[in-house]
Amino acid sequence: MPFESPSSAIHSGALRFHPRILFLSQSPDSVEAVLRGDAMTLAQAAPLRDDVSTDEITPLPILTHYDEKLGRYPYTGFKAGDRLPIAPGAVAAAGIEVVVAGRRYGKGSSREHSPTAEKLAGVRLVIAESFERIYRQNADNIGLFTSTDMGLVDRIAAGEAIALEELLAGRDALAAAIVRSGGLLRFGQAHLRTVQAGGAPAHTRPRTLFEKIVARHALATAATPAAPRVGEGLFVRADWRFIHEYYTAMAAHMLHASLGRPLALQAPESVIVFEDHTSYVEESPAHVRGGLVPNVQRMVEAQRAFVAEYGLRAHRTLTEAEALQDSARAAAGISHAMVAEHYALPGQLVAGTDSHTPHSGALGCVAFGVGTTDMANALVTGAVRLTMPAALLVRCDGRLAPGVTAKDLVLHLLALPFIRAGGGVGKVFEFCGAAVQALSIDERATLTNMTAELGGLTGIVAPDEETRRFLRERRGVDFRIEDWMHSDPDADYAQVLEIDGAAVAPMVAAPGDPGNGRPLAEVAAPVRIDIAYGGSCTAGKREDFRHYHEVLRWAADRGLRVAPGVWLYLQFGTTAVRDHCIAAGYMDAFERVGARLLQPSCGACGNCGPGGSERADQVTVSAINRNFPGRGGPGSVWLASPPTVAASAIAGELLSFEQLQARHR
Repeated sequence: MPFESPSSAIHSGALRFHPRILFLSQSPDSVEAVLRGDAMTLAQAAPLRDDVSTDEITPLPILTHYDEKLGRYPYTGFKAGDRLPIAPGAVAAAGIEVVVAGRRYGKGSSREHSPTAEKLAGVRLVIAESFERIYRQNADNIGLFTSTDMGLVDRIAAGEAIALEELLAGRDALAAAIVRSGGLLRFGQAHLRTVQAGGAPAHTRPRTLFEKIVARHALATAATPAAPRVGEGLFVRADWRFIHEYYTAMAAHMLHASLGRPLALQAPESVIVFEDHTSYVEESPAHVRGGLVPNVQRMVEAQRAFVAEYGLRAHRTLTEAEALQDSARAAAGISHAMVAEHYALPGQLVAGTDSHTPHSGALGCVAFGVGTTDMANALVTGAVRLTMPAALLVRCDGRLAPGVTAKDLVLHLLALPFIRAGGGVGKVFEFCGAAVQALSIDERATLTNMTAELGGLTGIVAPDEETRRFLRERRGVDFRIEDWMHSDPDADYAQVLEIDGAAVAPMVAAPGDPGNGRPLAEVAAPVRIDIAYGGSCTAGKREDFRHYHEVLRWAADRGLRVAPGVWLYLQFGTTAVRDHCIAAGYMDAFERVGARLLQPSCGACGNCGPGGSERADQVTVSAINRNFPGRGGPGSVWLASPPTVAASAIAGELLSFEQLQARHR
């Protein structure tokens, strides 16, 4: 099948690659020259693009393909200067086998479509100064080589064969074994079919909460150490595994092609399947223009067929969920928020096919994103791959000022030089301190959710009385926090980041990257906006809607409306959030100012619904989590907090609620 190496295993020897190398340069002319067949050296191509995201490698509309068709589309969203220099089919036509880029390659979404599209186009090796965790793990899982050794570039260009051991240099033993096996599915069938819980080994040293939870979920295998250290691979058993429609069809395709049918799924009662990206696809400009709506419908039907074949628990789109006979009002919404609202508990381990799975870490559990092959393997073996990470402690003392939210705190963190340089890549972010303890679970979820943007494996907040309150009031669960559910006082951290919460101001992130953060007050010239969007897993929670309402009720009471020429979209994250807003009387203010209210879905955040731009000259202010090129449409996207989004919609330009109030005294 196309998702793994055609050979059953790769044990030794050397590999030779085509000497024409595609450099993902900052210069579109350099990129186009290579694709035309011109010779190019690393020195000539420099400087290389940093922060190449999976949104650029495979833009979201391309994710409607989940088979060999993906091979036409790698890098079709890659931006160099002001151009998109790589057309569909160009990489395969040029015979490219090696691609070279700068730092933090593969940022953003956990979509395995990106390395799969590369491999199906003929790419065999990606060399970058550094990689994001999920991208590199996904590449391992399908047998796509990756390396951070830039010295290989000139040698490959000279026609030299490269020893396999050089390509695996610096990788942990498990990653190397998976690559040698030709991919994770083959490795899993050979080594993971009868694994058992390892039992938490005795520990005498102080440990973080993350380490304690992982130890309780670790599996004993011949290929992994009993007590893994930082950087070593292991497998864990998840309490919950979840997947959504952009991944299920691909996972089913590879499993059935590799293992036949029917499959023997491991613990299917702990698998949850969500339909949360496609509710409004008929209103997505990118999907409609590209004629992709039928592809989406086929993808959704493939997921529903998989759910029916194996009797899995599923949450479908809102309108369809409410029509089901067995429930007058079935719960629906964005997977991450739904997992926190209905499933995850402190001390548990959750794996989901989305980079924002750490959302549930706000409850004091370990939650992290995986790729399609990881989930496919986990479905049939029950084993989820993990590389033991180092931990960062983010201590935020003081108290956030009025009008400053968790989103502002995250944008502040993203702007720190340490984070922008990749200091958080692959690490656990543990949030603590007085400012964090004062936050609601919804606000804590913004912190843990956006560890994806910080580059981390996951984020976690130790459970406390606020956690118990959330579980009791939102879920009717009377949870008892056990004595072990905290980090030990002398636990080891790679770095401690000290943040003065009182000094954090309302923040924005300029278009192109969530790390382009700055205090809103430092944005010198007025920034006119065309679209304001409040929603997504990051900003569609109950607390976020309290912020939207506070601003918009203030505006409505003064006769203010959304500025002329501006569209304001507010999209609920879940049905529970929508029902709360109705019960709390929020809808009146939303309607009076002229907001359009959208039912629960990922929507504009994933460029798959209303709220995305249609033209390059449009400017959006959005409460979503990332603003990579092409994310949310062809226009530019500023990231901001819920109150700033609402205030900006009324003003018609980037503005904080405090600034809006000053204008209308």
